[in-house]
Amino acid sequence: MALLDQNWNPARREGAALFWYTVSTSFGLATDSIRAHKLRSFLTLLGVIIGVGSVILVGAAINGINVYAEESTSKAFGSESFFMSQVTNASSRKEFFDKLKRNQRIDWTDFTYLQEALGDQIIYSPYMGLREDVKRGSETVEECQITGSFAALPEIRDINVEAGRFFTEQEDLARQQVVIIGYDLQERLFPGTNPLGRTVTIKGREFTVIGVQEKLGSAFGQSQDTSAYIPYRTMTRVWGPNRNMTVLGKARPETGMTLQDALDSTRVAMRVRFKQKPNETDKFDTLTPDAIRGFIENITNLISAVVVPVTLISLVVGGIVIMNIMLVSVTERTKEIGVRKSLGARQSDIRLQFLLESALLAAFGGALGIGFGALLSFVIGKAFELTMSISLFYILLSLTVSGTVGIVSGIYPAFRAAKLDPVEALRAD
Repeated sequence: MALLDQNWNPARREGAALFWYTVSTSFGLATDSIRAHKLRSFLTLLGVIIGVGSVILVGAAINGINVYAEESTSKAFGSESFFMSQVTNASSRKEFFDKLKRNQRIDWTDFTYLQEALGDQIIYSPYMGLREDVKRGSETVEECQITGSFAALPEIRDINVEAGRFFTEQEDLARQQVVIIGYDLQERLFPGTNPLGRTVTIKGREFTVIGVQEKLGSAFGQSQDTSAYIPYRTMTRVWGPNRNMTVLGKARPETGMTLQDALDSTRVAMRVRFKQKPNETDKFDTLTPDAIRGFIENITNLISAVVVPVTLISLVVGGIVIMNIMLVSVTERTKEIGVRKSLGARQSDIRLQFLLESALLAAFGGALGIGFGALLSFVIGKAFELTMSISLFYILLSLTVSGTVGIVSGIYPAFRAAKLDPVEALRAD
């Protein structure tokens, strides 16, 4: 019985009931006011809707760029492979020439050294690329990407041959003029016909088509479907030897090595090959998909840091509009406030009513803005064939800022309404 008496607190229960009654009453009055002025409420929310929609759209675009970079990097370089050359990347002209001056060329003897030292753990292939026209009869496809490599290239990069096959090691050793063409080359040079076994002309030489690569689309603004792959030794015979070789590598799956393990082993081997001291900078350059993705992510983060705050400014503008409308609402409802005060409403009740109304306006605007931004993202994504993905972070950011703007915008009007003298308020027209 003593325990029951201790837990039983009528004052606490009455206080909770009064609180919820006050909140529900204020909420009802706020929603009634918004419904009574639908057009004005909607026009008031336009700033918030546009602001939230802009943040959602920018966030979706940034996420889409990151997804595009991931897909493009995988298409162009493979997901677990790395490049090594005298210079693979440079952020400025000065850096390029500094690397060109400091680094050594990688030639055929360096490549064979790597194969002998690490070939049982890592798959290596020379990689030579250039631009050349591809012809068949009177039809010409200009500036196609011609790539020379070893037959192991599909094991290093994700090259899926839709029809036919990739060339073999024997065809490479024999310097045979065979080629795997991209999807667009098939469509433009062999419309409606099977290209396998037919020939195309590259640099005045006839190459027999033995395979067609699956459709890839574009990567970094360049079509991947006008590419052609030929044996490396055939390429060096037609175009001459590449004095500055690029090496493409990937850990053999059975070794359990990661990309970083394979890259580190290759770097150690090359440093030994070039007789470098422990504290010396590498005399060669490497490039991984992670480095490319990291570079693009840094750019998108910079864009986000600049663009998102700018789009949030429209939310501040929307908040100012909400404040103005709430001040007008206080003036229009002066008599209502006087009636409520004369019936016993406290200043805190009046403040809560107007704060809730301001917050609800911002919340409605935030919800409509999310829908508006999502719709725009969908339409733009479909129109330009982009992957526009909306993340939870930008939704929460938009709602948090719009909600804060709503509450802050309602503080001054709410306090002004609460301080009205009930007698003077009842006299208002």
